[in-house]
Amino acid sequence: MTTTLLRTAGELHARARTGRRAVVMTMGALHEGHATLIRAARRIAGPEGEVVVTVFVNPLQFGQGEDLDRYPRTLDADLKLAEQSGADVVFAPSVEEVYPGGAPQVRVSAGPMGERLEGAARPGHFDGMLTVVAKLLHLTRPDIALYGQKDAQQLALIRRMVRDLNFGVEIVGVPTVREEDGLALSSRNRYLSPAERRTALALSAALFAGRDRHAAQEALRARAREVPSSRARAEALSALGESRAAADAHAVATAAGGPAAIKAAARQVLDEAARLDPPLTLDYLALVDPADFTGIGDDFTGEAVLAVAARVGSTRLIDNIPLTFGTFGAAS
Repeated sequence: MTTTLLRTAGELHARARTGRRAVVMTMGALHEGHATLIRAARRIAGPEGEVVVTVFVNPLQFGQGEDLDRYPRTLDADLKLAEQSGADVVFAPSVEEVYPGGAPQVRVSAGPMGERLEGAARPGHFDGMLTVVAKLLHLTRPDIALYGQKDAQQLALIRRMVRDLNFGVEIVGVPTVREEDGLALSSRNRYLSPAERRTALALSAALFAGRDRHAAQEALRARAREVPSSRARAEALSALGESRAAADAHAVATAAGGPAAIKAAARQVLDEAARLDPPLTLDYLALVDPADFTGIGDDFTGEAVLAVAARVGSTRLIDNIPLTFGTFGAAS
């Protein structure tokens, strides 16, 4: 398969379409995480469909003092990786093609969800992200668009925009891809020195510590639910100590459980990383409902996201993992 490089929407629209078109949006500097997205798009589109990878460094989503100028631009390497992963087209428009009248006067607002966590740390970022995603959806006209779950808040906002504004496209989230040491793949990882990379491993280590605490809590709750319902059975089992064990499990889960304990386990790892050389500087650690990215309570059930953002040196990194509350054994 030879991947075609296109620069204008007119060229893309002129292509004959027979099957479904799946789009993977990137800012370039492609890595194995992007390759995973492209391969997933290829599977979904099928042999009769078409996979389009967009490469566009969007100036609207970079705030003042952020790394727009130094963001890596590696189009030749991106083309090669896209081709190896199964893309039919790389659509790499210029800023003038995407914003022909200059910076757009009308933009998409991310609303309250866009002001939390990443939005609070990077004011205006999500408005710029949603504006370019909306434009690229119009320019590429896909049936399906795939995004990585590493950018969990971005994915949630795109899903909300598509639903609220009636975009006729299916949004698919693809699990985070990690390197062997646990670090989530990111185009910004290349900025890290060896020492900074060692410190950066605290992000995933903190999430895994929170996940382990969550799994332990869910196991305790599952054990507590096994308390016998009948007095006769309870008395019979009491001699074996099972009733007491279940009661103890319930007490431990109640006293030591909940979102606060999960965040505390993760925070301990981050606090230790703050004392390293070079240190990790935490932006936020949050356990949230992915529907709106507000914090969850002790009685929460369902899917949640444990998210972290931090700086190591001049590089800002984000990561997250999904957790399931209320069904032991379903945690991710």
